[in-house]
Amino acid sequence: EGCHTMMVDGYVVDGLVPVEIVKKLLTERPAIAGITLAGMPAGAPGMGGEKSETWTIYAFTKDGKAPTVYATE
Repeated sequence: EGCHTMMVDGYVVDGLVPVEIVKKLLTERPAIAGITLAGMPAGAPGMGGEKSETWTIYAFTKDGKAPTVYATE
């Protein structure tokens, strides 16, 4: 549960994930529960400032295994 959490076509999208990554998720349709961009980095959708670092978007599953890298941007 979080203030930036939503369900998108059966996937959990948590954090300020860029729309391009959500589109990638919906195109690829991997066998995961969802994706997340941890924290609230500057320049992310809805945040002020300029992007100053590479973001790592993680994929997570329902089985409790450690998240894996889904994409970087």
